[in-house]
Amino acid sequence: MSGTSIRVLIVDDQMMVREGFSVLLNAQRDIEVVGEAVDGREAVAKVRELRPDVVLMDIRMPEMNGIEATRKIVAAETEARVLVLTTFDLDEYVYQALRAGASGFLLKDASARQLAEGVRVVASGDALLAPSVTRRLITEFARAAPGRRGVGTGVQVEELTDRETEVLILIAQGLSNAEIADRLVVAESTIKTHVSRVLVKLGLRDRTQAAVYAYESRLITPS
Repeated sequence: MSGTSIRVLIVDDQMMVREGFSVLLNAQRDIEVVGEAVDGREAVAKVRELRPDVVLMDIRMPEMNGIEATRKIVAAETEARVLVLTTFDLDEYVYQALRAGASGFLLKDASARQLAEGVRVVASGDALLAPSVTRRLITEFARAAPGRRGVGTGVQVEELTDRETEVLILIAQGLSNAEIADRLVVAESTIKTHVSRVLVKLGLRDRTQAAVYAYESRLITPS
């Protein structure tokens, strides 16, 4: 993150949504809204110009939708992490955005506390956002499209050690580093090292993509 505040860009074609989120986030001491965009095309340009830490990204917008904008932002290898905004927690477009490189998603009716915490979680890259909901969504669409590959470099899971594979599975189950450390009876710092190695070996951006990869590689079979 840049400086002491988390820099946020809000992308939504509805002015009331942008203004509402801006007011809520600017009320947080550690968060600063640095700009707004009305569609995906403007969002891509604003990310280059403003270099935010987190992009709050609506999906259904004119000109360029949030999925394509997310794909372009991630491909540009910026530091910005995308947090998708949606009205429904089982929206196929949300899953497509996760596969495009979004770091998580948030319902538009989230409380001010949930909104701020969601921004902090995505900015840190340390944990899945709303793991129970994210896991359910990933499960639904992994079942709908078995064997499909949307993330990673094509490196096989066999490249991972047994412990790294175990950590990957627990990430996909929505566990935080601390919870994984408790489960495996090791130090949390050790888990952080394993997570970093998993991401590097598989060419993944963050834990959310790791969870998608685990389901798409059938390490976890949706129940």
